[in-house]
Amino acid sequence: MEKYQEIERSIITTYRTKIWRRFTKAINEYELISDGDRIAVCISGGKDSMLLAKCMQELKRHGKDNFEIIFLVMDPGYNDANRHKLEENAKLLNIPVNIFETDIFSVVKDAGGSPCYLCARMRRGCLYNKAKELGCNKIALGHHFNDVIETILLGIFYNGQIQTMMPKLHSKNFVGMELIRPLYRVKECDIINWKNYNGLDFLRCACRFTEHLATEPDESKRQEMKTLIKQLRLTNPSADMSVFKSVYNVNLNSVIGCKKGTARCGFLDDYENLTEED
Repeated sequence: MEKYQEIERSIITTYRTKIWRRFTKAINEYELISDGDRIAVCISGGKDSMLLAKCMQELKRHGKDNFEIIFLVMDPGYNDANRHKLEENAKLLNIPVNIFETDIFSVVKDAGGSPCYLCARMRRGCLYNKAKELGCNKIALGHHFNDVIETILLGIFYNGQIQTMMPKLHSKNFVGMELIRPLYRVKECDIINWKNYNGLDFLRCACRFTEHLATEPDESKRQEMKTLIKQLRLTNPSADMSVFKSVYNVNLNSVIGCKKGTARCGFLDDYENLTEED
């Protein structure tokens, strides 16, 4: 059995419960894939996007076969070592990547301001543009369960609002395109365990600009949330799941205000019908 086949097998055997079932649950629960979809699976070279690519391959092979996938890699200006590592991992995992090059790292370096935010926006735009050029109607990103709950906590502590990272969204700037997040229910710890189980070594942050700087403010805030969740789980092992479920169970009768689009409402709007709970 080839190495890539052993890795594929581990997803649907050893990690069937913690990765495969959670992956397929998200696909089905959030209706992420429809008949006739042509999906660009976006690969950065990190553990999350590489696992996403393998899961999508397995889904195509053993589950849904009514969609097409393209494995899209954008090189924003990786150094030779990182580019080589990405290509070698793709070969090892038997992922037929479609690589295109941009000068995003160079642009970000000269732009000033917050490099990670600008880089993320530019990368997303380039991925949408290339995917559309290749006839795709969706892009799939490797955001996972922990990204979701960290976003919820960041919204509370730093933005003063209840919000989350959605499992799918229509593109604002690319008409007819959608973004999907198939690893929405897969926990980062299980992705790390899968990586280590198979002896894999992926790219982490390959940015030429920030590798010489202190941690970006936005990234340090996210690390704060990781640490907070870890501490909460010491006394409540299901704390992370409780945070996740909180955005499924928003009780509008017990919040001061809310908004949808540009419309806002407050509890005083319907106060005559508001009574205390037992």
